[in-house]
Amino acid sequence: MNKDDKSKKPIKGVICDAVNCEYNNGDGECRAKQISVGPIYANSCTDTVCATFRKREASNGATV
Repeated sequence: MNKDDKSKKPIKGVICDAVNCEYNNGDGECRAKQISVGPIYANSCTDTVCATFRKREASNGATV
């Protein structure tokens, strides 16, 4: 992850339940500078995914 990908402030109105995402601030807020949701063929909320998701790394460099 590029340090420029992360914002100091969460995206207003975006709730994130993906606790293993690098951009989740631990309070259910997304700190990515922008998000991408898809895929293009989605017809319902169950069809969508956050393409911005990045697996959080532990402090020792391992993924959690």
